Amino acid sequence: MNRFPLRAMTVTIGAVILLAGRHGQPPLRPTSETQSAKPRGCIAPEYHQFDFWLGDWDAFDIDDPSKALARAHVDSILDGCVLREDYHGATGAEGQSFTIYDESRKVWHQTWVTNRGQLLTIKGGFQNGEITMTGRDLVKGTERQVRGSWRPTSQGIRETAVISTDGGKTWNQWFDLIFRAHKPGP
Repeated sequence: MNRFPLRAMTVTIGAVILLAGRHGQPPLRPTSETQSAKPRGCIAPEYHQFDFWLGDWDAFDIDDPSKALARAHVDSILDGCVLREDYHGATGAEGQSFTIYDESRKVWHQTWVTNRGQLLTIKGGFQNGEITMTGRDLVKGTERQVRGSWRPTSQGIRETAVISTDGGKTWNQWFDLIFRAHKPGP
């Protein structure tokens, strides 16, 4: 019985040769040119259309702005190419989103995941100082359309979302939040 199939041995032997060097030569090492080359990051203005959302926030329901529903921290990662949101709800719900301007498609894209096993992917654009993204998700076997928007206001950042379960014929409010700069407690 052969414990090591030929394919696995080939990959293993190839890895040993690569790590040890080629035919007695030293292993490949990065050159000073590749070591000093730092990626430029995402510096075009489009990548920064959503920078208004960066910050440490307390989230409130627009209809009851006296009690925080969540704490959210939004920072810029990966050389300014991605906005990362870390969301902690007062009821134990947690989530993270990763938002990026997709230059090749000229759209904003967000992926949202939660500690409840939920996933939402949406995409859209920036117009008149507001980011609006749409997508579809599946909740308890029901597909729904989702449309969310973010815009700066004099009170902070307003994030609203509506959902449709009838193909976009009717829309109902999912949530309407205002993000205000976090103020540490006493």
